[in-house]
Amino acid sequence: MGTVDTYARAAIRENTRRSYRSALQHFETEWGGLLPASPDTVARYLAEHAETLSVSTLQQRLSALADWHHAHGFSDPTKAQIVRKVLKGIRALHPAQQKQARPIQLEQIAQIAHWLDEAIAAAALVGRKPERLRYTRDRALLLLGFWRGFRGDELARLRVEHVNAVSGQGMTCFLSQSKSDRESRGKTFKAPALRTLCPVEAYLAWIALAGITDGPVFRAVDRWGNVSEAGLHINSLVPVLRTLFHSAGIAFAHQYSGHSLRRGFANWATSSGWDLKTLMEYVGWQDAHSAMRYLDVADPFAQMRAAQTPAIATGV
Repeated sequence: MGTVDTYARAAIRENTRRSYRSALQHFETEWGGLLPASPDTVARYLAEHAETLSVSTLQQRLSALADWHHAHGFSDPTKAQIVRKVLKGIRALHPAQQKQARPIQLEQIAQIAHWLDEAIAAAALVGRKPERLRYTRDRALLLLGFWRGFRGDELARLRVEHVNAVSGQGMTCFLSQSKSDRESRGKTFKAPALRTLCPVEAYLAWIALAGITDGPVFRAVDRWGNVSEAGLHINSLVPVLRTLFHSAGIAFAHQYSGHSLRRGFANWATSSGWDLKTLMEYVGWQDAHSAMRYLDVADPFAQMRAAQTPAIATGV
């Protein structure tokens, strides 16, 4: 591969390339579309899948088609007026409420951490190395993910050589790229050392127990207690979290995802008095719209209802 091709491929994240390949396969192989495509063909493709695919999925398919046409020197059919009109009509006739991950609360974080502490101690007592490793890893994953407000993909890409952690002081985590880092310049994030539920101590305990000195921070552990050289795949992260939440007695564990830690932290921060600008800078959001998608709007009538409820219940 030439130098130009190498850098051109590096400009697009692997997840994006994978989703684009899947989208093009669906358009060509499964639906029978031809490339290059005409605006009418693209519009018909949208219309025929309006009831089976979400608007966000259709937009992703359009992005893949646009990328293919740009890469091969053809005019982009997705920008045609007929395509825009059809997509607008699909939004109007098939509105869908945006799905959001259930936010994890600080009280639940404490509950899960307490369960993990007991599980780690029990595994160490009877010499069950695999369980001790996995529980120690999960504790670091949980606490760092929450207090740093990381998304699942950011946790999966975190590398030991890019983390500087000092017990009792704090830690810095460098990410060479993230969803909010559009220019791929990399960014350093700080995480605090806390008296309880400390992400720094949890991280140090995990890498010491696993004997990790470089490479991915969070890795799979097999049944014999061998720690993988490769990092956890993003698709493995959600099952890990849901299994952990279920084991710790968290209700509706299936409704949580990798974004639950980020949403949970954002809601904790705002309820603790953080202003939006401080929260955006800490988490790494570039605009207020992105931040607001993670926040649960406070109910302005909640306090009034709470004050009136006793009077209503007693008939006063």
